[in-house]
Amino acid sequence: MTYEKGTELPPLQVHVTRDQLVRYAGASLDFNPIHWNERFAKEVGLPDVIAHGMLTMALGGRLVTDWLGDPGKLVEYSVRFTRPVVVSPEGADVEFTGKVAEVREDGTARVDITAKFDGKTVLGKAQAVVR
Repeated sequence: MTYEKGTELPPLQVHVTRDQLVRYAGASLDFNPIHWNERFAKEVGLPDVIAHGMLTMALGGRLVTDWLGDPGKLVEYSVRFTRPVVVSPEGADVEFTGKVAEVREDGTARVDITAKFDGKTVLGKAQAVVR
């Protein structure tokens, strides 16, 4: 695959459910009750349960690997967690978009990723390097 600066990745819409949060907690061994216990989440000042930051990050990575068609071509990936994804009983819709921001001489490219929930960015400086 040849990368061109400005190429936009196909957007990814993900509906995150509380059931997925419980499954992710089991897979990741992150059983913090802010991710599955509504009463506890509200007691600590959150509006409701929130998605695991690493789950949100993983979904952003999926945007890139779906586009690449080969997860082995993703060589580096980093994000900053800027805002939680609040998951109501009905779930939460998160939209991921990406664009090739830089093509490097070594054949790699940097992809900038945007993740939005409720119209607001939830990942900051989300960047992937692909080969």
